[in-house]
Amino acid sequence: MAAIDEAALYLEIAAEGDAESVPEAEATIAAIEAALHQMDLQRLLGGEDDFGNAIVQLQAGAGGTEAQDWAEMLLRQYLRWCERHGYKTELVDIQPGEGAGIKSASFTVEGPYAFGYLKAEIGVHRLVRISPFDANARRQTSFASMFVYPEVDDVVEVEIDEKDLRIDTYRSSGAGGQHVNKTDSAVRLTHLPSGIVVACQNERSQHKNKATAFKILRARLHELEKQKQQAQLDLLHKTKKDIAFGSQIRSYVLHPYRMVKDHRTGKEVGNADAVLDGDLDPFIEEYLQQTAAGPAN
Repeated sequence: MAAIDEAALYLEIAAEGDAESVPEAEATIAAIEAALHQMDLQRLLGGEDDFGNAIVQLQAGAGGTEAQDWAEMLLRQYLRWCERHGYKTELVDIQPGEGAGIKSASFTVEGPYAFGYLKAEIGVHRLVRISPFDANARRQTSFASMFVYPEVDDVVEVEIDEKDLRIDTYRSSGAGGQHVNKTDSAVRLTHLPSGIVVACQNERSQHKNKATAFKILRARLHELEKQKQQAQLDLLHKTKKDIAFGSQIRSYVLHPYRMVKDHRTGKEVGNADAVLDGDLDPFIEEYLQQTAAGPAN
């Protein structure tokens, strides 16, 4: 490994009395350690779809504005995590909340091991805070769910019969200027046999939105078929529970103290603001390591 040879050279120079080489040696060693750590994590991702891209869906739970605001906070959190890791993201659908926040959102994540890492986040997320929407400043508990599907490559054949589809077009409810709002560019596909509904409204072209919606529908139908054929995927889907108290995988507490705790692994982080800004690696890594190790004796 070239980096190891480089670090050894810096250390050799430093040993000869060149103090300026010490920081460079330390930086090179730190980079090697980070790369080895990343390789160790990726060895845990041996699932069929782990290496590929992901499609993320967020859904606000019951609770109106509070839950919708929390769903929007989670959307920002995951987009920031993706940005930190150099993943390319594209928001393909968003349903604004009533007054604040979002009811739901879907976005794609493109990059190595996107699905493998993000599958660790599947489940219900709980927020406890002083409500910014309550004039009496009372504490409020809100819920939102996060689910991930592996993106299906275009070469994977998933047959979709046109007679099984209902295709609706409508005007986009999001930002995009006058053209987006005044034309029926948004597309909603309903797959009647499965009940799967996919919407896309981020492009100005109806044709592009329809193509993206079909891509997501193929992914979801492919995943549905895999559920029927592969019992191992039950582990992936059993965490998709009701968006309510008692089913959360993680709690984000902002009052009366500040802490984020994962209930599956016991991992706790005191810097809640950093977590909400996308610092999810401690939770993802702990989950992957514990899952690979299997249940404790």
